[in-house]
Amino acid sequence: MNIWSFSQGRVRPVVLAEQALVRFRHVDVVLMAACSVAALVCVGPARWAHNSTRSAVLFGLMALGVPLLRILEARFPRQQLIAIAADFWLLPVSALSHGWLGPIVDWMNPLVKDAQLIAVDEQLFGFQAAVSLSHVVPPWANDVLMLCYYGHFIWPLLLGVFLYARGRGATPGFDEYLLGLGLLLSFNYAAYSLVPAVGPRYFLIGAFDAPLRGWLLTPLLESMMRTPVYTRDCFPSGHTGVALVVLIYAFRFARRFFWVMLFPGLGLIFATLAGRFHYTIDLVFAVPLVLVVTGLALALSRAARQRAVEQGARSVPVDAIVRP
Repeated sequence: MNIWSFSQGRVRPVVLAEQALVRFRHVDVVLMAACSVAALVCVGPARWAHNSTRSAVLFGLMALGVPLLRILEARFPRQQLIAIAADFWLLPVSALSHGWLGPIVDWMNPLVKDAQLIAVDEQLFGFQAAVSLSHVVPPWANDVLMLCYYGHFIWPLLLGVFLYARGRGATPGFDEYLLGLGLLLSFNYAAYSLVPAVGPRYFLIGAFDAPLRGWLLTPLLESMMRTPVYTRDCFPSGHTGVALVVLIYAFRFARRFFWVMLFPGLGLIFATLAGRFHYTIDLVFAVPLVLVVTGLALALSRAARQRAVEQGARSVPVDAIVRP
């Protein structure tokens, strides 16, 4: 950086050493904290569980990936791919860590809680939504709903790319969106450990007259959801929570995106019941969780912007004249 100064009537540049500053965002802190805690649990109280060492190593690598990428971003500021990898590190963490929760859940709650969730549904609603819907949803609608259900893996990425392309620094939308999504997934995965459940498709299999029927796509798409590494991921509904978070931030920062996603997003939420993945209480509990994480993300983002404004007001302009 050059600052022009006056000396003996001659203008000369004063060269200042530029220091590469490593800047962490709120979502980075969330990821490092969540992955670090998970790794410590796997090497500590859950070390006896199956695959605990593997999960500890993988969680540790995910936690270390955050500072490593931010350091590389500061060291090589012109390498845009490094910046993109650092900003979107949440995506591989959320996708991969889901399958490593087994040892933590084995330590926290080795027994599934489906019976308790069924009892809550019966007390609050008087019926099991998945069983009731199996008698009224036609096969063609199941095909449509299953397509909507798989949008869970597409919509969060699309909104992130859309907000990022508009300029990460031009709007608070991108950072706040990732923070809200990161908080939701962290709390959601913690809830899986506290209340593990496999869902109606397994626990209530005898209550259904036949497998989930569709014209063409349903048997394939539904069977693909029977092969994940971790299946005790019922309460609360992560699909519902993520869909609501994406819709909220799309409504705030990308209104056209919101209208495009609205009906497929609602179909995604309905598919969690019609596809026999969740109990009704799973969806109900996802709503207050979404409100908490989006409110917390909004408060943290506003506080960060206020600090930035205050720091900018106190800083010395870069074109200041330095006189001897």
